[in-house]
Amino acid sequence: MLPGAALRLIWGEAKTPAMARSRVLTRIDRYVLSQLTLALVLVTAGLVALIWLTQSLRFIQIIVNRGLSPMVFIKLTFLLIPSFVATILPITCFIVVLFIYARLAGDRELTVMRAAGMSDLALARPALLVAGGTMLLCYFLNLFLVPASLNAFRAYEFEIRNQIAAFLLEPGVFTPVSSGVTVYVQSRGSDNSLSGILIEDGREQNAPATILAQSGQLTVSAAGPVVLLQHGSREQLDPKTGRLNLLTFDRNEINLASTQQNAAIDRNDAAAAAFSDLLHPAPWLTAAEQSKWLVEAHRRLTAPLTVVGFTLIGLLATLKGAFRRHGALLRPFVAVAAVTLLVALGLGVNNVVSKHLQLLPLIWLTTLLPGLAAGISLFMPRRSGQPSRHISGHHAAP
Repeated sequence: MLPGAALRLIWGEAKTPAMARSRVLTRIDRYVLSQLTLALVLVTAGLVALIWLTQSLRFIQIIVNRGLSPMVFIKLTFLLIPSFVATILPITCFIVVLFIYARLAGDRELTVMRAAGMSDLALARPALLVAGGTMLLCYFLNLFLVPASLNAFRAYEFEIRNQIAAFLLEPGVFTPVSSGVTVYVQSRGSDNSLSGILIEDGREQNAPATILAQSGQLTVSAAGPVVLLQHGSREQLDPKTGRLNLLTFDRNEINLASTQQNAAIDRNDAAAAAFSDLLHPAPWLTAAEQSKWLVEAHRRLTAPLTVVGFTLIGLLATLKGAFRRHGALLRPFVAVAAVTLLVALGLGVNNVVSKHLQLLPLIWLTTLLPGLAAGISLFMPRRSGQPSRHISGHHAAP
């Protein structure tokens, strides 16, 4: 018995005027398109949730053990989601296309559609529409949303480190509260009073200092965490003479925040840079960093194109060739292996090109050629000597 859903769709299409079918999406298109879209949303959401959980483990301990607000955790991890989505969308689109079309083939629905005269291009049209929409979404993410979210994440992370990190001090633990500053306290009161304080201050690389104090009071100012020390000493090496200078004090205030130079958010990170800045790297960057910025610019332009290429590979695996019981497993397996190799190849090419900028066209070739080859193999007109794949109605499965 032929699949009832496919028969009803084909019967509805037969009653639709040809002119109307050529201008709008057919019922079969909408049927396949709805399955692809729903599966893409669910698979992407599931993978993003999985990645989000694995990446957020480092924040959970701080939230649970250190008493920070859950809103800090939510905001930090939420700002990372756009980068997760941009990374996995090409893969999830390929997985969904491969799975849905393999299921349609296994249920003989593709056989029924071919028996009704649908070509490979007509069968692939819903998947290509989904791939096109996904590609546009990837461009929006890569060019605009991901850099903005990464900048916001790093700015918020820096604010937390400078404003809150000092409150994470635990008695008996050497705690790095900022870049170059490590604090040890023997005990800590509920009012943030400290006793038995040792501070290693390495913010001046040529003149590190060790500060000891009997007691102190921890507060947070607009400039960062501040400790008011009482009855202590400061030991520091003179960078010119190499002599140890010892200064005792009854009362001293020390800011634990990073210095402006060390605390500045990394402006050399290509992942958080705007696309226009990537095309015109800042002059203070080294030659190697400028090469990485240019490679990142081309990666943002080519990465969304892999959505179409991977989709065509998935369509080739499910639509090409006659239906075979073992072939239905072999071709998807080969497609998965091919996409895995292409992902690894893309990462390797990016690393090589960043060191040899003259090879920059390789990024475009490795992105475009696989999809182009798959598209030609799938849609190229068949030679007259080859047998037709279309199955007439009396040859359909009982």
